[in-house]
Amino acid sequence: MNWFESLILGLVQGLTEFLPISSSAHLRLTAAFAGWHDPGAAFTAITQIGTETAVLIYFRKDIARIVTAWFRSLTDKSMRSDHDARMGWLVIVGSIPIGVLGVTLKDHIEGPFRDLRLIATTLIVLGIVLGVADRLAARAQEGGRHRAAPERKTLRDLGVKDGLIFGMCQAMALIPGVSRSGATISGGLFMNYTREAAARYSFLLAIPAVLASGLFELKAVGEGHVAWGPTVFATVVAFGVGYAVIAWFMKFISTKSFMPFVIYRIALGLVLFALIWLGVLAPDAGQPSH
Repeated sequence: MNWFESLILGLVQGLTEFLPISSSAHLRLTAAFAGWHDPGAAFTAITQIGTETAVLIYFRKDIARIVTAWFRSLTDKSMRSDHDARMGWLVIVGSIPIGVLGVTLKDHIEGPFRDLRLIATTLIVLGIVLGVADRLAARAQEGGRHRAAPERKTLRDLGVKDGLIFGMCQAMALIPGVSRSGATISGGLFMNYTREAAARYSFLLAIPAVLASGLFELKAVGEGHVAWGPTVFATVVAFGVGYAVIAWFMKFISTKSFMPFVIYRIALGLVLFALIWLGVLAPDAGQPSH
């Protein structure tokens, strides 16, 4: 991987990590379309440290409150009913599914899951799921002629059951094309959470999983075509771009529909299927031959 490739892939990672369109799929597709080597699951995991650092800074006040309250709750029983302390425990609970499945499916994540046909399928299917969730949420929020709109849940309504469901949704993002934010936000909308609450918990929930995965994959740098210099550069680029995107996205979801992302996902999936069917792209384009 050269410096130009790392710049482009860092930009792609930063632009797509927080949007419900799958950053791992876009890194894979960018390399495939450009005729480059597949950057691989390890490169993706490491560059996500950059975008996750943007989350740590953007939500620094929330995170500081949650961490402080959680540590206090370990020794002070009266703190265990505190909302921030509960959030700390719920982030841990919600991280269990992706931790277990990430270790169990590691070989699939680095191999078969990167097949472009699977990515095209997940782009379309999760695009439809997001569209349905968004439409149902909008309809519920509008209410009806003879009924008031039901009150939607906030993070203060989050419990262990919902936390685990959010966690299972996040674990689906181990397959490129699913999208961590897309899956967790969709799950949250189906459970009647507000867009803002679902997105905020999605970002907080990603912190342990992404940092653990990225640090674990550091050992892979220097192997094959992924070198330290370009990887660190891409991670820094992803951080800068990601910080700007997360600020924009949190404002966007407070008033706008997810339908532009739904349309984009479905269109991209269909184009990808067409290119594979026409022989323009091989399903394993850019991947090392075994």
